[in-house]
Amino acid sequence: MRIKIKQAIVVLIFRVGSVATAGMTAAQGYPNKPIRFISPFPAGGPVDAVARLLAPRLSEAFKQTVVVDNRPGASGMIGIEAGVRATPDGYTMMIVSSSYATSAVMNQLSYHPVNDVTPISLLDESLQLVVLHPAVPVANVKELIAYDKANPGKLNYGSSGTGGSVHLATEFFNQMAGTRMTHVPYKGQGPVLNDLLGGQIQFFLGSPLIIYTHVKTNRLRSIAVTSAKRSAAMPDIPAVAETVPGFESVSWQAVLGPKALPKDIAARWNTEIDHILQLPDFTARVTSEGMVLIGGPSTRFVDVLKRDVAKWQKVIKVAGINAGG
Repeated sequence: MRIKIKQAIVVLIFRVGSVATAGMTAAQGYPNKPIRFISPFPAGGPVDAVARLLAPRLSEAFKQTVVVDNRPGASGMIGIEAGVRATPDGYTMMIVSSSYATSAVMNQLSYHPVNDVTPISLLDESLQLVVLHPAVPVANVKELIAYDKANPGKLNYGSSGTGGSVHLATEFFNQMAGTRMTHVPYKGQGPVLNDLLGGQIQFFLGSPLIIYTHVKTNRLRSIAVTSAKRSAAMPDIPAVAETVPGFESVSWQAVLGPKALPKDIAARWNTEIDHILQLPDFTARVTSEGMVLIGGPSTRFVDVLKRDVAKWQKVIKVAGINAGG
């Protein structure tokens, strides 16, 4: 399965490259009823947040209601499977996160992550914030590493699910920093945040879209960003790499449709999303929290998937992670 992913990615690059030149047949009269937009994580997380920012703008563009349908579970795979198995008529689409790549590496999927979808748009890439509950007596990454080594088993970290991008990014940090924080899996970043604020867990490496407001109100302490360098949106927060050279973790989100989605409908979605990503109010909302909007050709999704599959294969092997935990 893992070997075939790379081969299929090459094939898909050529297949999706012709989307823009497709004939305008299936899109005639589309859409003429509401559209379901699957978000495979619970409400309150970054994927859900972006889905709900997109939905009203997509509704306006399509002149039909676009309804966000939260289908959480199994690091997003339950919702993704529903999207993959949907009728390819443009009335069921889905938004996925970088956990899509980690699931492709470590799980025996009921769908092929490349051949069974139609890429629409790579929406964004984003740094992650490293945050702590204020009760943890550390102020920076160096102190965090020393504290964990002096207090084995005391620090617990939350993730959006075993094998998800947050889980693997934190394990990558453990490997590079020599820490041994304990993993506590949840069904999404929203539930993680709730328990972090309540003090049930102590550490989280997650999306600024849902975290940064709590940092600004001092309910959480941010000690680092996961980008290779400091973010222009948060220049006072150092990068992990300033203490742990070579560490970098970038999350992303993308819109996909089921396999065999008519090319003209796929092209229409790509065009409408590109337009939304350039709207001043949308841009201002997301880029203020470290997100970089991408859009453009659907092949960009294939490129980032290929990059992440190679990276997370190494992390999973070293950590000895499997789908059971």
